[in-house]
Amino acid sequence: QVQLVESGGGLVQAGGSLRLSCVVSGRTVVSANMGWFRQAPGKEREFLTSINRDDVTTSNTVKGRFAISRDNSKDTVYLQMDSLKPEDTAIYFCALSNSYFTKTSPDEYHYWGQGTQVTVSS
Repeated sequence: QVQLVESGGGLVQAGGSLRLSCVVSGRTVVSANMGWFRQAPGKEREFLTSINRDDVTTSNTVKGRFAISRDNSKDTVYLQMDSLKPEDTAIYFCALSNSYFTKTSPDEYHYWGQGTQVTVSS
């Protein structure tokens, strides 16, 4: 059974940094199609970035500030967030897609973590 557990969220000042972690069980991250999403109150779930084997895709809204990476030995995927802005405040989700090709829609992801809250103060 595939399980995803996010951690690392919290309160940070604008301009600061956070690193989120997603521990994966039931599937090796080496071959997994992994993505990070976020959802603010009253808004739809938003694609941020994904890693599919060696293919990395990042939304233009966070490109240059957010970066996805993985540690295969720890079965963990990371989201490094720099230069955070108040509008980055949201619940952040880790997700896994069974698709072979890179996907950016939430509907194409089959497993989700519980989410971790990120709050950026001005």
